[in-house]
Amino acid sequence: MSAAPAKTMAEKAAEYGLKPDEYELIVKRLNREPNDVELGVFSVMWSEHCSYKSSRKHLGKFPTKGPKVICGPGENAGVIDIGDGQACIFKMESHNHPSYIEPYQGAATGVGGIMRDVFTMGARPVALLNALRFGDPSHPKTKRLVSGVVAGIGGYGNCVGVPTVAGETNFHRGYDGNILVNAMCVGLADADKIFYSAAPAAGLTVVYFGSKTGRDGIHGATMASAEFSEDAEEKRPTVQVGDPFAEKLLIEATLELMASGAVAAIQDMGAAGLTSSSVEMAGKGGVGIELDLDAVPQREEGMTAYEMMLSESQERMLAILKPGRERDGHAIFEKWGLDAAIIGVTTDTGHLVLRHKGETVADVPLAPLFDDAPLYDRPWVAPKAQPRLTAADVAAPTDWKAAILKLMSCPDMASKRWLWEQYDRHVMADTLEDSATGADAGIVRVHGTRKALAVTSDVTPRYVQNDPYEGGKQAVAEAWRNLTAVGAEPIAITDNLNFGNPERPEIMGQIVRAIEGMAEACAALDFPVVSGNVSLYNETNGAAIPPTPTVGGVGLIADYAKRADFSNLKPGETLVLIGATEGELGASMYLREVLGREDGAPPPVDLALERKTGDLVRSLIDSGITRTVHDLSDGGLVAAAVEMALASGVGVALGVQGGLADHALFFGEDQARYLIAVPSDELDTIDAKAAEAGVDYLVVGEAGGDEVSLVGQDGPLAAIQLDELRAAHEGWMPAFMGEPA
Repeated sequence: MSAAPAKTMAEKAAEYGLKPDEYELIVKRLNREPNDVELGVFSVMWSEHCSYKSSRKHLGKFPTKGPKVICGPGENAGVIDIGDGQACIFKMESHNHPSYIEPYQGAATGVGGIMRDVFTMGARPVALLNALRFGDPSHPKTKRLVSGVVAGIGGYGNCVGVPTVAGETNFHRGYDGNILVNAMCVGLADADKIFYSAAPAAGLTVVYFGSKTGRDGIHGATMASAEFSEDAEEKRPTVQVGDPFAEKLLIEATLELMASGAVAAIQDMGAAGLTSSSVEMAGKGGVGIELDLDAVPQREEGMTAYEMMLSESQERMLAILKPGRERDGHAIFEKWGLDAAIIGVTTDTGHLVLRHKGETVADVPLAPLFDDAPLYDRPWVAPKAQPRLTAADVAAPTDWKAAILKLMSCPDMASKRWLWEQYDRHVMADTLEDSATGADAGIVRVHGTRKALAVTSDVTPRYVQNDPYEGGKQAVAEAWRNLTAVGAEPIAITDNLNFGNPERPEIMGQIVRAIEGMAEACAALDFPVVSGNVSLYNETNGAAIPPTPTVGGVGLIADYAKRADFSNLKPGETLVLIGATEGELGASMYLREVLGREDGAPPPVDLALERKTGDLVRSLIDSGITRTVHDLSDGGLVAAAVEMALASGVGVALGVQGGLADHALFFGEDQARYLIAVPSDELDTIDAKAAEAGVDYLVVGEAGGDEVSLVGQDGPLAAIQLDELRAAHEGWMPAFMGEPA
């Protein structure tokens, strides 16, 4: 039987995800054909995951500077000034494809990778968040994926000892073939001790430290830059394997190495492993780099240069040390039990040179790898506009009690207690508010101070699906609103832009318009983007996910004693709805879950009004007029009131007389609104402050009793005992996962 003919380099390039014209460009840049190792290096560095070749043109629309921004996009994570010589470092990244293929390790290594982005810059991680999107609960894979992802997040974060304090979890059939796992990490550092990745000069030692290199994760970046087909399970070998205990040692060794003063530049080995870390360090510094791959610590026999350069084995770092500091580094690595080796040197050649077994196996200029990847201005078409729905276009409930119970127990609105109880939310002893405590954002104390960081993750994919521009604005506005609702000053965001195949003009249209909406909101709210991640090709067999540009927001509370949540409702207090209500029902949760419709324009986002309303609410919190605040989002006024009642264990009587239809008032999802609770003798103060701010408000109810009741234009609509609401709200997730509530 004759052997199959050897593949040409062009054929291999296609297998690695490179287009024919991209391969020709590589040949042109090198003035020759690349060898196997060089082709592998180009394929990962020119992948969508590493080069952002389809989105970079539009990412430039984001505002990235501000008075509190120390470092914006371009480094491992963003850095903001939180006063007193302290900085907050944070970023969000996706691990979508790996988590679908191998949910436990995919999610776990997503957590590990995002932590490395943060401590690589000198910060100690203090909080984790995650934004999860799963398919329809009835899909045969959904339960297994939920179980594996949640276990992976908990297993890694809990072992490392960093609290998981906030996040979000949605279910929709649009994610059946491609779930989303977006992980965010927040850390603290001294503002004058931030570490960067650019190699400062030639002639410096390159040190590898952490775990050994294996064959796991090879071509992970390429896999993350391609859509799935029915053979997704066969990609399991491209998923990395994580070790949280090794990560804990790596954190301590890295921070100690930084404190020793030995570090000139440092970079974690994330997507594309040793390739991306070495290329980025040398490229940013404008130098060359030469690596001896024989010196790389390896855990498997007979590894090739190709395998070592493309491996995405976890818990590994690359550092460039100051002259003469190698011995100091060695002592620290030995103390923490980490593998370490000098594997190379920076040069003045401007080339990446790789040596293995006495031979030069790669010699390529860095410029085409680092900043000369193809950049595309892909064609796009504007998404088709959905009609704006009026109350008359949307049927009112025939049974209000049944509608409210269905809404509060649907997969998106139901309590995720089953999920977040698997996360350690209080390790490090600085968590003040988390998923369990009834607040719109997680809150973590800045140890030894009165300050606290507020953190949140937000996006409403059904809004972005129906209008990417307004949906993009809303994602940023809701993150800003959630930080405001706990009394924090919003400072900056990170983002994770999850979309389908950008080569399809309709998908590229979603990307462009969502970015433009986000950018407008960031500018209007002084809420710049300081870091982020783009995850494209999230689709299977040509079916794209709902567009999901996740926003991670960070804000500062100057005195954590002045924070707010929605779990302190007291009998006799008056409920006040701050903000204007028009009764927007398009793309609403009520429309989808109660009526089975997903049409209509989402609620418009008036950014000037958003700012005015939020500034008023923060002033009410700061002055102590209210400490019970909940932003209005999914499910409108009813959902906010029910969540407040359940979190506080106090009933609520809602009743508003006005011109709106009952279902538009109670279920409408108008933006820029907050539900607050105040003593009745503060209503005159609310009236004066709202008038001064130019903000509308409505008195909508009173706290007390053991039920949630609604009174409409023509009399009572529903009365539901808190116990019945709680059973419905908290029962869905355990029942779905097959465990007792």
